[in-house]
Amino acid sequence: MADVTRRMLALLSTLQTGRSFSGDELATRLDVSPRTVRRDVDRLREYGYPVETQPGPGGYYRLVAGRTMPPLVLDDDEAIAALLGLATLASSGSGEDGALDDAATRAYGKLDQFLPARLRPRVAALRASLETGRQIAPAVNAALLAGLAEAINDREVVRFDYSDRHGEESRRRVEPHRQIHLLLRWYLLGWDLDRNDWRVFRLDRVRDLVRTGVRHAPRALPADAALAYLRQGLNTDRRRVRLVVRARPDQVADALKFEDAEIHRGPGDGETQVTVWLDSWEWLVLGLAHLDAEFSVIEPEDFRDAYAAFARRLLAAAGRP
Repeated sequence: MADVTRRMLALLSTLQTGRSFSGDELATRLDVSPRTVRRDVDRLREYGYPVETQPGPGGYYRLVAGRTMPPLVLDDDEAIAALLGLATLASSGSGEDGALDDAATRAYGKLDQFLPARLRPRVAALRASLETGRQIAPAVNAALLAGLAEAINDREVVRFDYSDRHGEESRRRVEPHRQIHLLLRWYLLGWDLDRNDWRVFRLDRVRDLVRTGVRHAPRALPADAALAYLRQGLNTDRRRVRLVVRARPDQVADALKFEDAEIHRGPGDGETQVTVWLDSWEWLVLGLAHLDAEFSVIEPEDFRDAYAAFARRLLAAAGRP
């Protein structure tokens, strides 16, 4: 399938030059047989490409003028996933002009015109049937994400204005290394040249990005992954809690959907292992109370003591010793 996709993309690239090509010429360029060329042209037509054919001596293949933008080469499941991804992104943000969720909203309404003709009715039906609840999140400019992505790819130093959590403004010079999305927030992990250390920046607090054109050498990340480093920083003032819940992982994930939790299937039948970082023991009780499942806290010890005291209060409230 990968070979077919690459071959068809090469065929599209050739036809989009605007020239007319004979079957033998296309076969030579693509290193396939004339029969394969005919079969691939038929596939392109099924996807909605208007390929004009002139049979016989002097015959040719030509992409009809005005259709140089190809539809996306997606199968049914990929098209549905793309639409749902845009819908989810569009529902998470502030609604500001130029923000990422605003761009996703615009793309959401345009996706079907870039899809093969056979997929458009299904995508239109899905769009008509779908509603998403809005989740308010800090706005991040789509152009900022794209600019940082290019700078990371080119290993290029950037400058930007930054407002920290206390509202203090500063001008930063940074080697950007990774962009991270976690819990509806976008972050940049980079080496701060003025502070000579790794820093994590909230991208909704970044303004006036400038690509300097100055290249930098690669650096080893300060953790196994940028996401792990970000979590270490976010959880500095939180407690790590390890527990086993006697429920399926998907049930536990739903109960703890607002917590930054690592959830894995446990060794026992029907068990789930959880590691979660919390400000206090009460947050875990609120989540698991709705799950109606037994759980055992492995660590820390003071959380176990707090749950035992809370259990005694509940028993007293129920009139039991």
